[in-house]
Amino acid sequence: MEFRPADTWLHLFDECRRSAFHMEVRDSYAEPSESEPLRRFLRGESGDYDKSDWTSLIRGMTSRDVVVSRIRVITEPHSDYQRWLLSVTGESVDAGEDIRYIGRSSVDPLLVPADDWWIFDDELVAFNLSDTDGKPTGAAITTDPGIVTRCRNVKETLWPLSTKFYDYYTERVK
Repeated sequence: MEFRPADTWLHLFDECRRSAFHMEVRDSYAEPSESEPLRRFLRGESGDYDKSDWTSLIRGMTSRDVVVSRIRVITEPHSDYQRWLLSVTGESVDAGEDIRYIGRSSVDPLLVPADDWWIFDDELVAFNLSDTDGKPTGAAITTDPGIVTRCRNVKETLWPLSTKFYDYYTERVK
């Protein structure tokens, strides 16, 4: 496993040729750029969040025919963070990312990994690393065939059980 600093992510997305899939399993994150929009949302103010860097990245990847997708395994009822995230996710979907949801209680806990990760081109896994406060610190990268296969299997098992963002939002949020 190779450890890389937080600024390595852009390189991984740029090098990706076919697919980038993200498995998210936490109910909250401590991403510094999200702190103030989240606070505003919780106060009942505009939760606007400038995702233009991310949505530009997604548009660029999809224009290269790279499939960008993720599954969020979440606890229901939703945490404050997930309620806010649901309010801003449509922008990413509209940019071309296929984001799906699955309730934590509806899936066998043994199928849900303990950590978040990305799998690029079904060949390279990058685990999201964070400090004790949950702030991103980098990535742990591997091409180990056993780990790659495990991550692929998790994705292939959970994908058909998950619900597309707009369907989930309509059914569970609105």
